Amino acid sequence: MLTIAYLGNGKSTNRYHLPFSTKLGDKINVKTIFSPSGRQAWTPLDGTHYTTDLDDILTDEEIQLVVITTPVKFHYEYAKKTLNAGKNVLLEKPFTETSDEAKELFALAKEKELFLQCYQNRRFDSDFLTVQKVIESGKLGDLLEVEMHYDYFRPEIPESAEHFSREDSYLYGHGCHTIDQVLSYFGEPDHIHYDVRQLLGDDRMNDYFDLDFYYGKLKVSVKSSYFRLKERPSFVIYGKKGSFVKQTKDRQEEHLKVFYMPDHADFGIDLPEHYGVLTYLDNEKNYHEEKVVSEVGDYSRIYEGVYQAIIHGKEKIVKDEETILQMEILETGIAKMLADH
Repeated sequence: MLTIAYLGNGKSTNRYHLPFSTKLGDKINVKTIFSPSGRQAWTPLDGTHYTTDLDDILTDEEIQLVVITTPVKFHYEYAKKTLNAGKNVLLEKPFTETSDEAKELFALAKEKELFLQCYQNRRFDSDFLTVQKVIESGKLGDLLEVEMHYDYFRPEIPESAEHFSREDSYLYGHGCHTIDQVLSYFGEPDHIHYDVRQLLGDDRMNDYFDLDFYYGKLKVSVKSSYFRLKERPSFVIYGKKGSFVKQTKDRQEEHLKVFYMPDHADFGIDLPEHYGVLTYLDNEKNYHEEKVVSEVGDYSRIYEGVYQAIIHGKEKIVKDEETILQMEILETGIAKMLADH
């Protein structure tokens, strides 16, 4: 068994972590959850110790892994303290505020021979896994363009922010999902074009970004806005012989928000109306249009990977260099936006 603790007891821990770590109950034991305030807005987990004393975690020899789910401004401080206490760490995204902090933490983990990884659960989104299946089928031919969208119509969020804050920017808060998907599948790009904006004006929230990653002739675009009354498709893929459009996003979050949990057999599963459409010409130039049954998304696969890495010494799912590169991309995007004003 891998005995773990959570540093943080808010929405992140209760909605995006516990349903998936507890799913692996034969491998993972959640022993302690720390919150400095001691507030309990969520249903307590049976058999788990809740505490306001961080030493209950740091000095407990049974706890092998600490999952840090606090706001990003506390990530570096808590991760460093936890590593220095001899504990392995799984750190929520965005990993840190700067790439220098990320490099320092990875160096410290290496020095102490401890596990440290970013929690990139979106690698196991249904739509992203389905896109990989379509690309690898070869039916699109040579890949030319990939568009990834993560849109909202939530103007009240940027409108309520009176001043710019890097850690509360859209790029940091949501780019950390889609940029990781790009880096995990396509690798490090040849170069990146940045279009990061404050649609409401100077010193307001960053509420829009459009990043183009170039890999030879292939362009992979990551686009997000808070002002899309009708959101764009989650993925649009173009190849020399065809295209694939996946309109809807992975449904795990949709189900979690209504407390429909992974213990249901149909949790997060796409229905036929959610399936993407593949259109292509075969080798005889015959036209095909078909729905593609979606792959099953499963955020518990991140926890399975963490378990295998710590208990059995397997390779980490999320590589250190991928996390550092993402932090450099986030920093650069914000820096370019501020320099343009």
